[in-house]
Amino acid sequence: METKNAILLLADGAEEMETVTTVDILRRAGIVVTIASITDSMTIKCSRDIKIVADCKLDDVQDQDYDVVILPGGLGGSKALGASEKVGKLLKLQENKGKIIAAICAAPTALKSHGIFKNKQLTSYPAMKDQLTDFYQYLEDDVVIDGNLITSRGPGTVYSFALAIVEKLLGKSAALPVAQGMLYKNYQ
Repeated sequence: METKNAILLLADGAEEMETVTTVDILRRAGIVVTIASITDSMTIKCSRDIKIVADCKLDDVQDQDYDVVILPGGLGGSKALGASEKVGKLLKLQENKGKIIAAICAAPTALKSHGIFKNKQLTSYPAMKDQLTDFYQYLEDDVVIDGNLITSRGPGTVYSFALAIVEKLLGKSAALPVAQGMLYKNYQ
């Protein structure tokens, strides 16, 4: 089977659980995940003051091809993702190629900032709903998949979010053993 690859974009203020859990689950499934800092620093200070060291800077890998681009939430991180021209360029390229974009928690607001996947169905952290309903078809589900867009609500839904990415890339037959190996019973 062809190896799939993902890039997770990281900025100060990112949500730790959404970052680490997503990367962990994808790597358990054999997906190559690159954590890319969108800042000038390789060390990112997350929303709860946990520091994560990125694998590289986005500038160094932005021209590579990815099966999925992932945006973790966290209010500060999501605002930075939404304000970054480099992130916008990568997201537009991903959308135009018909590739997957996944965003959780507050990160769907960054998609809106860059005009990505207008009129698609999505979800987000509940407090972000009013910022998204004029641009998207908003749903309250834990995870929403609409074509190549995968969105989710927050830290409590990150397992389902990451497993949805695995299933989209590799199929249910790859996602199920990962869920079972983690003793995660909410995936069938």
